[in-house]
Amino acid sequence: MQCVILAAGRGTRMGRLTDNRPKPLLSVGGKNLIERKLEVLPREIGEVIIIVGYLGEMIESRFGSVFGGRTIRYAVQENIVGGTADALWAAKELLRDRFLILNGDDLYAAEDIAVMIATDGWVVLGQKVEGPTSGGKLVVDAQGNVTDITEGTHPGTLLLNTNAFVLDTRIFGVEPVAKAPGSHELGLPQTVLWATKALDIPLRAVEATRWVQITSPEDLETAATILA
Repeated sequence: MQCVILAAGRGTRMGRLTDNRPKPLLSVGGKNLIERKLEVLPREIGEVIIIVGYLGEMIESRFGSVFGGRTIRYAVQENIVGGTADALWAAKELLRDRFLILNGDDLYAAEDIAVMIATDGWVVLGQKVEGPTSGGKLVVDAQGNVTDITEGTHPGTLLLNTNAFVLDTRIFGVEPVAKAPGSHELGLPQTVLWATKALDIPLRAVEATRWVQITSPEDLETAATILA
């Protein structure tokens, strides 16, 4: 099975920390964010495709063609502000069958990834949170399938999209859609939701036990504390 890590962005909200290095190479507890993802991958993952863009040569130099016993390959997102769907499409020719997608910025738990892979079909990982919370709310039916992903600020208890998915190459049977009306960014959650309806493929929600979103320098400190 393959894993795609989306690691092309500029990481502007990290301030000067990303002036000279890509955000996925920032360190948390002595290991960079990509290493943290690689170490929680189950043995079923034999190949990792890293989508690079901003200072991508630094990522390629750090991980090479083999890391931790896994084959590492690279795809370049030419437009680093093109959105997460545009990033996945950069790896289209390298992907086969079923694959895992992880956001290059965030930290995930090994047990959650294992459950995702063991779940049949298409899967999205959601974190239960208490609002008000900004992000993509997963709307789930009684069978555990996602019927909508609504962006915005949400009150109450909700399942927040972590941008971790298990998909297969059928996703490339649709055209990527915009993150929001009028946006030039192509959003992966929006494209996946459209594909589930257009291709009649259920999207199963799996609840995360731990997810750490890295959006600011302070989040690196929080993540290090959690990991410790």
